[in-house]
Amino acid sequence: MPLVTPLPANHDPETKELADFFNETLGFCPNSVLTMQRRPMISKAFINLNKAVMANEGRVTSALKRMIAWVSSNATGCRYCQAHAIRAAERYGAEQEQLDNIWEYKTHPAFNDAERAALDFSLAASMVPNAVDESIKIELYKYWNEGEIVEMLGVISLFGYLNRWNDSMGTTVEEGAIESGEKYLVKHGWEKGKHS
Repeated sequence: MPLVTPLPANHDPETKELADFFNETLGFCPNSVLTMQRRPMISKAFINLNKAVMANEGRVTSALKRMIAWVSSNATGCRYCQAHAIRAAERYGAEQEQLDNIWEYKTHPAFNDAERAALDFSLAASMVPNAVDESIKIELYKYWNEGEIVEMLGVISLFGYLNRWNDSMGTTVEEGAIESGEKYLVKHGWEKGKHS
C-alpha cells in the first residue's frame, strides 16, 4: 500500500492536460504523477521538467535516454522506475536484443561502445557516493559532446528524483509497467516488491 494515495487523473485539470505526455511514453498516467498532484505545482513542474529532459537535442536517442533511466533506477533499486524505464525504452524503439540483454550492457554485442559509455556514466552517477571519475569522463568525451552529456545527466538526475519519490512512497506500479517488467526484467529477479 502506498504511503500517500494517488488522486484521480482528473483532479487537477492543468496536471491532466500536461500528463497526456505520459500516454505517449507509457500508455498511461503514472501513479507517481497522480500522487504529486496533491500539490499541483509539484506535478506540473515535474511534468515540464520531464518533457525538457526527454526532448532530443542531439544524438542521444529517446531509446538510449530510457535505457540510461533504467540503469540509474537499477543502481538505486527502485523497482517501480525500473519497470517504467524499460517500458518506455520498448515504446521508444530500443532494439529487442538490447531490451532482452539490458542487464549485460557492459559485454553484450547489442550495445556499442558509445552506448556503454553513456550507461556506465549513468551507473556511476547514480551511486552513493558518486562514482563519476576521470575514466568515466574520458570515455564519455570519446563519443559524446558536452550538450549530450548534459542531456544524459538530466535523465540520471530526473530519475534520481523519481527513484527517491517512488521508493519512499511505495507507489503502486501500473499494469502496463508490470507487463514490461515481467517481459524483460523478471529473469534477473525483478518483482513489484513494495510497489504492489
